[in-house]
Amino acid sequence: MASKLASKLDQLKSMTTIVADTGDMGAISAFKPTDCTTNPTLILKAAQMPAYQHLVEEAIEWGRSHRAVTSQVTDRLAVTFGTELSRIVPGRVSTEVDADLSFDVEGSVAKGRAIIADYESRGVGRDRILIKLASTWEGIRAAEILQAEGIDCNMTLLFSLAQAAACAEAHAFLISPFVGRILDWHVKATGQTYTAETDPGVLSVHAIYSYYKAHDIKTVVMGASFRNIGEIEALAGCDRLTIAPALLDELARDQRPLVRRLDPQTAAARAPARMSLDEKTFRFLLNEDAMATEKLAEGIRLFAKDLRALRELVAKKMEDSVAADLPGPLP
Repeated sequence: MASKLASKLDQLKSMTTIVADTGDMGAISAFKPTDCTTNPTLILKAAQMPAYQHLVEEAIEWGRSHRAVTSQVTDRLAVTFGTELSRIVPGRVSTEVDADLSFDVEGSVAKGRAIIADYESRGVGRDRILIKLASTWEGIRAAEILQAEGIDCNMTLLFSLAQAAACAEAHAFLISPFVGRILDWHVKATGQTYTAETDPGVLSVHAIYSYYKAHDIKTVVMGASFRNIGEIEALAGCDRLTIAPALLDELARDQRPLVRRLDPQTAAARAPARMSLDEKTFRFLLNEDAMATEKLAEGIRLFAKDLRALRELVAKKMEDSVAADLPGPLP
């Protein structure tokens, strides 16, 4: 009897660390990734699923007993989800700093420290957590401070080599270049159809990966935000890839051979010269890149919108909880 071929997901796991891009613990248990990452959008979605209402209720009860404001309860909920996720994956869990702090160095640092303290109070060490920060100049400076304190950071909403270079100079633990959102912008701007080989998001990660390997930069490259498995296949061999459950399932059902596309030795030969970026140079290069400028701003707005929606959901549940405890009308 012929042996069963390995799925593309299993083949990918042999060359790349797989990260689940979801807050759905059932999906994470099914696909057995090494790490998982969340953001306000994913937490908002998970918080509305019946399977996780006990986690929401725990955060609500904590908020009431501590007379906490809505934002504190939302933070509590994110760490509660993260704590549960840390029991499923063997590696890291990423938890995001509020999007409305994307241009606030001090606020981001304080939030990052508070998230780590909450995790540590629950027995989850900082070596299991990544603090997610937007790759703005301020977010990168916050990461530099947190990294110096032994708090590892995941730099999200990254769309350009300039952002990647600045994150490396700040000694960020990991960056998350957004492949699919880069493709979205180019499709809208040009009207063209792209293959996996010509996909601008894929090519962006190739350039960043080559730059990092050529200059012996230790920051981890984790491709994110995929639209199809073709993009994922074109990045096979990348340090890490964070993948949504639907695409993980598609990879798990595909048993065709998967070819490694990224390798440290060959990638380094194609890299540009090392960049040195002060604030004015960073801002100018980002401004020159219309795609990166627009997608960074849009990403912050979208995460902030979902964060507000999550806070509204929490506020409504807190009101309902209080109302449920009030005595009814006398007979």
